[in-house]
Amino acid sequence: MGPQREIVGHLSAGNIPALLGLENVKAGETLASVKQFVPFEAVHYVTEPVVTIAVEPKFNRDLPKLVEILRKLSLEDPNLVTSINEETGEYLIAGMGTLHLEIANTLITKTGMEIVTSKPIVIYREAVRKNAGPAVLDLIKQGKLSEYGDKAEMAKTLRSVGWEPEEARGVWSIDEPFNMILDVTKGAQYMQEVKDMVLAGYRWGIKEGPIAYEQIRGLKVKVTDVSLHEDPVHRGPAQIMPMTRRAMFVAFLEAAPTLLEPVQKITTRVPNELLGAVTSVITQKRGKIVSVDQKGHLVSVVGEMPTAESFDLSEVMRSQTQGRAFWGLEFARWSPVPTSLLQTVVEGIRKRKGLSLEPPKASDFMEA
Repeated sequence: MGPQREIVGHLSAGNIPALLGLENVKAGETLASVKQFVPFEAVHYVTEPVVTIAVEPKFNRDLPKLVEILRKLSLEDPNLVTSINEETGEYLIAGMGTLHLEIANTLITKTGMEIVTSKPIVIYREAVRKNAGPAVLDLIKQGKLSEYGDKAEMAKTLRSVGWEPEEARGVWSIDEPFNMILDVTKGAQYMQEVKDMVLAGYRWGIKEGPIAYEQIRGLKVKVTDVSLHEDPVHRGPAQIMPMTRRAMFVAFLEAAPTLLEPVQKITTRVPNELLGAVTSVITQKRGKIVSVDQKGHLVSVVGEMPTAESFDLSEVMRSQTQGRAFWGLEFARWSPVPTSLLQTVVEGIRKRKGLSLEPPKASDFMEA
């Protein structure tokens, strides 16, 4: 765009205009002035937020301004997730890495606001080790399965990957962090009446899992049987939602639960004589070398390392290679926390959140 703005009433295909005054419009959405139209292909993001910081204004009077700035940032960059911790009142920003969050902080300070931020915190996910049957994570990622898609087509897709017909027909919901809930009950009374309350309890449970109050990922929840009171007064939200959450947590804790940590892909280019230094840095940070390729006078090293080990990577890499390494990080996948570190990580998260160090057992959610 040049320094001059020219107002036009019409633009033909192939031109790029600038629109002003649009609110609550996210990057990647399609705008149209007619009802019947085919939207542009949705933007699919290959990563998820894996690092969080708490941010607050230096002066309390700037709090409304901070809230508005965070709202605009989340609209402009969908990979930047802003939220409020209802228990502590903290304003949280989650991004793809420390550099992503540093850029967000810079954008906030450029507005003239002084802010105070916490140290970066790695986001974990809770999951189970036991396999629930044919995996559908890839189908959800590819957009072939969606809660808002055609139910008959979804059932056909699930049957094609090995699901039982009754399970394929009974899908109630597919949620963003790749969780599913399905109804396979037979002859249960009042199920349609309490469906929304069951879904609310299920979403309450996956938002904060039992191990460390982290979000649950990749869970398949099956409602197999239920006994509901005949009196509608005794099957309201106050009864159904906690019941659903407790039943889900019992099954979750009996299915070999674990924590998933974000793993990042590191791509490095260094001179031949510094190859050993780079591989040493990666392996010392619980990482592994995926490939090593010679490209002219440089060696390209591709590896993986946990996000939790990457906070001081720039300083370590710079000191070990005399600043002669070119490297970059990107989100790769979620991976189970090693068994030897699992208890330490869980206790650290629970201590930070003000919880007891010992995670609950399945029996803690059962009523006598």
